[in-house]
Amino acid sequence: MITAVGSASLEPTYNWLCLHINSNIMINPSEIKLSFIRAPGPGGQNVNKVATAVQLRFNVLHSPSLSESVRARLLAIIGKKITHQGELIIKASRYRTQERNKQDAFDRLEELLKRAAIAPKKRRKTKPTFASTQRRLTNKKLHGKNKSLRGSRGVIQSD
Repeated sequence: MITAVGSASLEPTYNWLCLHINSNIMINPSEIKLSFIRAPGPGGQNVNKVATAVQLRFNVLHSPSLSESVRARLLAIIGKKITHQGELIIKASRYRTQERNKQDAFDRLEELLKRAAIAPKKRRKTKPTFASTQRRLTNKKLHGKNKSLRGSRGVIQSD
């Protein structure tokens, strides 16, 4: 969820936005860099004049907003999509307007951070029930008995 934090004027820059992931993680607007590039593909008369695609950069390695555990999970999720400087680059060119592409880029960053914020559940060891152990052993004995009967039928012993 993106919420306004500072200035009341809605300028085209996104310095007034703050990205809330959960109660522990809030991304400062100064950590996110936006640049506008020309979108690939068809666009009619405006294709070479208007930069509608958005390139969002977020430095994962040096972000003070992320805890070490969240950072490690995020690095595992994004894999090779990170630069050598530790920046995650999200390119949004799905829509024809700059505003919708900005929102799309922020939504994708928010989705990645929400996935990384969820700590994996610790596995609890469980013991098989007595009945399931008995079923397994009886099936094993039956299977062994069937296999032992296979060899004794057609064998002719010669002296």
